[in-house]
This record gives sequence, structure tokens and C-alpha cells, in this order.
Amino acid sequence: MTNKLPEFKNPELLKQALTHRSYLNENSGEEDNESLEFLGDAVLGFLVGELLYKRYKEDRNFQPKELTRLRSLLVYEKQLAKFAVQLGIGEKMRLGKGAEKDGGRQNPALLSDTFEAIIGAYFLDSTLTKLRPFIKRLFQPVADDIIFPDSEDNSPPNDLVDTKGKFQQWALEKFRENPKYESNDGEGPDHAKIFTAEVRVRGKLYGVGKGHRKQEAEKRAAEKALKKVGLI
Repeated sequence: MTNKLPEFKNPELLKQALTHRSYLNENSGEEDNESLEFLGDAVLGFLVGELLYKRYKEDRNFQPKELTRLRSLLVYEKQLAKFAVQLGIGEKMRLGKGAEKDGGRQNPALLSDTFEAIIGAYFLDSTLTKLRPFIKRLFQPVADDIIFPDSEDNSPPNDLVDTKGKFQQWALEKFRENPKYESNDGEGPDHAKIFTAEVRVRGKLYGVGKGHRKQEAEKRAAEKALKKVGLI
């Protein structure tokens, strides 16, 4: 199967989706892809959830928590970056010289963000009806590999486990209260920011995590919290 980007009626939308904010530091008069990334993240969450519901809930009676965990595995930064590599997005990204020098074309966070931006752009350029087969073609084989692995080697790596969900379940069972996450605004240059997140329950600090995105930092914090309470 050959993976390629969808055809755009409005090539300017694709151009914007490929434009990282670092590019605007050296090229004025254009718009970066952050708004499209926001939209793409929302559209992707819906379409992947719909795909999993139709394929596994109706046919195999999966429970909602199992579908939630599977969706989190599929929209995880590293997996989206893999899709971006398959589609050749790294070579097409419009980066500033600093981001280029720092290896931005191989950076999982940048690849993942650009992939989401392209999803958002294609949603605006076409319709959900046209976007669905594109999402299905990419995501369904990976989902099937997770659900029906050929061997133990195909099981999800430990860093893809839904750590936030597991820690939330622990906190609810023990304290009947959801964990609370606090994140900073990131440190370092725009193209390589590092975010720090803390997770607390009833005011007590359970874990601190770092990552290139707030979501990743929160997952790492949850992982530390799970280790602290002896669940991993």
C-alpha cells in the first residue's frame, strides 16, 4: 500500500499546514500551522474514535475504557510522527534555519504537530466524508496490529500505556477525586520547547514529567505517579 498526502483543492491550506512558526521568524506575511494543528487534533480524535467504535465496539463488544486506551495509543505523539514519516511530511515541512539545524525534520513533536495540521487543513479543504478513508487507511492496520498481534513483539511499548487513565482510576478508587495537572509554558526556543507538568491529588504532589508537548509532559508525570504508588 502506498501512503501519500491527499490532493488539496486549495494548495494554500496545505502550504500553511506545513509551515512551522520558526519559518515566520525569517519570512513575514504568512501564517503558521498552529491553528490548523488545533483543529486537526479535534477532528482526528473524533474520526479515530468513530473508526474504533465501528470496528471493535459493534463487532467485538469492546468496553469504552478499552476503546479509550486504544485511541490514546493511536493518537500518541510517536505514532503520529510515524505516520508523518510514512507520508514524507518531514521533507515537506517549512522550517526556520534554527529548527532545521536542530534536526526539526526528524523531531517527533514537530512531525506529529504537522500531521495534525494537515488533517485540519484537509478537513477545511474537503469534507469528513473524504477524510474518513484517508484516516482509515492509515490507522486501521495499526489498530489491528495492537488488538490482534502476531507475536509478543507487536505489543505496545511501555511508553504508550495510558498512564493518565490508570492514575485517574487509582485516584478515584482511593480518594474519589480526579488528579489535577499543572503545566508551565515551556522553556527553550519555540521549535524545541520543553514543558514541565506536575500531578497532584488532594494537594499532594505525586509526579513530575517533562516533554515537548504539555500532553506528553502530563503523561510522564502520571507515569512517575504510578511508580510512586507501586502500580508500575
